[in-house]
Amino acid sequence: MLKGKRIVIGISGGIAAYKIAFLIRILKQKGAEVKCILTSASSDFITPLTVSTLSQNPAHINFWNKENGEWTNHVELGAWGDVIVLAPLTANTLAKIANGFCDNLLTATYLSAKCHVIVAPAMDLDMYAHNTTNANLKIIEQHGVKIIPAEEGFLASGLIGQGRMAEPETIAEELEMFFRNSDLMKGHKVLVTAGPTYEAIDPVRFIGNHSTGKMGFAIVESLLERGAEVILIAGPTQCDLHHKNLTRIDIKTAEEMLAAATKHFPSCTGGIFAAAVSDYRPRSVADQKIKKSSDVMNIEMVKNPDVLKIIGGLKKDQQFLVGFALETNNALEYGYEKLKRKNLDLIVVNSLEDEGAGFGHDTNKVTLLDFNNKTTRFELSSKKVVANNILDYLMKLKK
Repeated sequence: MLKGKRIVIGISGGIAAYKIAFLIRILKQKGAEVKCILTSASSDFITPLTVSTLSQNPAHINFWNKENGEWTNHVELGAWGDVIVLAPLTANTLAKIANGFCDNLLTATYLSAKCHVIVAPAMDLDMYAHNTTNANLKIIEQHGVKIIPAEEGFLASGLIGQGRMAEPETIAEELEMFFRNSDLMKGHKVLVTAGPTYEAIDPVRFIGNHSTGKMGFAIVESLLERGAEVILIAGPTQCDLHHKNLTRIDIKTAEEMLAAATKHFPSCTGGIFAAAVSDYRPRSVADQKIKKSSDVMNIEMVKNPDVLKIIGGLKKDQQFLVGFALETNNALEYGYEKLKRKNLDLIVVNSLEDEGAGFGHDTNKVTLLDFNNKTTRFELSSKKVVANNILDYLMKLKK
């Protein structure tokens, strides 16, 4: 899987840097081409000579070689790699890449790279648990960086806890998984909806729901990792994601989502509709803020268009369509009914009766129902794992 793949390893100045010698050896044995960039601090833990010898390529540290005046082109390094691995990723280098600092060859290469980036953090347990570190990890994750979480164990400080860099074998497995998945959906263009819709009552109030968009964005991320082009129609959400193959369309209302979906779905391979669309909207919207003048306020509601059902009516035989159903009771019964009524290939059912599932959580517990009346249940998992389970199932279903 790694044969002929071009991997750039960025090495920061942490004690775990010594393990990179083993990582380079594993990658070379699997047939990969490896080039390494070291920060000046990392050379205290692993020598450039070791890195150069094992990778069979020069070890890059500075922008230029003072002895011969030769310039190291960070743009070319970033363009050369099929993937960049930053390992170990120290708190210092993490802070730099999260906030756009560019004071060494490694950070300059990161900022100029167009390829996928995978990082393996390594630091002491209090540093790893610090709010600043967590915030920086969230920033780079939102930028599309894949994070291999630090492991628990003995640390250089003598303490025991989470902060150890993932083992070289684990990093190599992540790379193999990345390349295995990266071409699975190449050539596909997929429409995804995510987040809630808001229906205005007056200029300051609206009717909506508690959807955060996390599940839909996890699906988008997994699709992009598999090589798909994605058109994302997103309701109001704090989630963010950037990728060269991602087109994002922000909407607020169900009618705006319908307009965007009907415009773009015909040109897509299929659609995954994870948004929580408001079923009703106020018949009329007040021009000015409604004042609190009486004990009771009556709002006449009208039904919103059924976005997924309308798209199901547009679906061609070669297209796929996936819907979501969040229920509070009789989840499977309602799920099967929606599957048939909306002309879906697959529906993802989850229930608020399951702890850790539904709006706002980083986890989900789902059951997949397909057009063959097959039911497949999955245990509670992170939404990213759930997203991959859905895509794996969909790809087998549509073969």
